[in-house]
Amino acid sequence: MLFAYLCAVFIKNVMQEISNAQKLRLELLWWLLTGLFLVLVLAPIYLYTEGYPFWRTNIIYIVTFVTVARYIFLLPTTLLAKMQWLKVALICVTIPAAFMIIQELNRFQVFLDYNEPEALVGLLPIETSRAMVKYVRSEFILFGVGSVIALVILPFRMIRSLWRYRNTGQP
Repeated sequence: MLFAYLCAVFIKNVMQEISNAQKLRLELLWWLLTGLFLVLVLAPIYLYTEGYPFWRTNIIYIVTFVTVARYIFLLPTTLLAKMQWLKVALICVTIPAAFMIIQELNRFQVFLDYNEPEALVGLLPIETSRAMVKYVRSEFILFGVGSVIALVILPFRMIRSLWRYRNTGQP
């Protein structure tokens, strides 16, 4: 909560009047940081597992969580700040996206219920297998639930931004 407040104060005081070129550079930097974070989080799974069946879903969860959280907290510094039509489109897309993410989270849980842990991480020594199953399960659920929560909050943030932009001219 304190972090969100400090970000809001920082944005309001320092970064409110940045050019579109700066916003584009900042957006590209965020995508690079998201990619680096994605690699760091998924590296243990890539290095220690064989035949992991949830790569695509896991990537979607991490990218969705980071990007949507960034739009929630740092909206004025993004290219989306003054694109009102795109905000309306995001409001319409977030609820179906949240349901699709919940469906994939359910598919992961059903997979864990009906299969042995080796089906998730492959054949590894017992201690490594336990650690990897715990890591994969925790990481998957963290980013899956985080994505759902962020997608539920995003429409309210977009509505607030639309309202503020209409009444004050500020995103």
